[in-house]
Amino acid sequence: MQKKILGRYGNERGHWVGDGFPVRSLFSYSDFGNNLSPFLLLDYAGPYEFTPTAERRGVGVHPHKGFETVTIVYDGEVEHRDSSGGGGVIGSGDVQWMTAGNGIVHQEYHSPAYAKTGGPFRMVQLWVNLPSSDKSAPAAYQTIISADIPSVSFGENAGSMRVIAGSYDGVKGPAHVFSDLNVWDAILHQGSEVTLHFPKGHTCAIVVLEGQLIVNGAETVGSAQFVLLDPEGDTAALQAAGETGFLVLTGEPLNEPIAGYGPFVMNTQEEIHQAMEEFRSGKFGDIS
Repeated sequence: MQKKILGRYGNERGHWVGDGFPVRSLFSYSDFGNNLSPFLLLDYAGPYEFTPTAERRGVGVHPHKGFETVTIVYDGEVEHRDSSGGGGVIGSGDVQWMTAGNGIVHQEYHSPAYAKTGGPFRMVQLWVNLPSSDKSAPAAYQTIISADIPSVSFGENAGSMRVIAGSYDGVKGPAHVFSDLNVWDAILHQGSEVTLHFPKGHTCAIVVLEGQLIVNGAETVGSAQFVLLDPEGDTAALQAAGETGFLVLTGEPLNEPIAGYGPFVMNTQEEIHQAMEEFRSGKFGDIS
């Protein structure tokens, strides 16, 4: 049974995160809450053309607690360091999956090599909520290079889909996750069609990054837009009106309260106040 389309959404208004990430926030928990649980926020950075520089562009040291950040790079390079000891440079096709858990501080900059040459820049950062039982998990970092991400072919040269987290058609993604969720990164060639299958009961969003999709023959979704699908049903028919890149996000809802303040996402306001105090007192560690 096809999933019902609940709505199409987007955001043309952008803002800068630091001086290295020109983003549009396509959704956040303040607007969609449990409608997209366990996903909290998605920022789409770019497309943007950076000029060469000898300066560091990006975001300096800042904290997080209670959730995970997932960074997918399409163009450019991002250099990461954090207080768990994690870090490295990710480029086109690579993924950085950081568990803030019980508290972390990190920084994100363009890599020195990319800053020196400049060029096109495009990436996504997704926030994934942690179940209340795992918000105290130790901070951790996963570098997932493109070569380690398996792909599923749509057949007949229609396109393909990388399985970053979760699984599809028996193919399992490399990301370690704390709840039942899927993150799939797909390309559908112009004029091609595919029917995707989803776990029943999962929340589901299809986020178009480039190109244009027609969903269930009824809703046209353009670049920097997403369609929200009903948890009921288990399929969606997609047709590419142009060469189209898109993300598919599905997850079993956590069904827990969400309390958020800036870089902290917990279950209660009391926990938010505690997180702020822990950060001020240095309990999140530092970057050496």
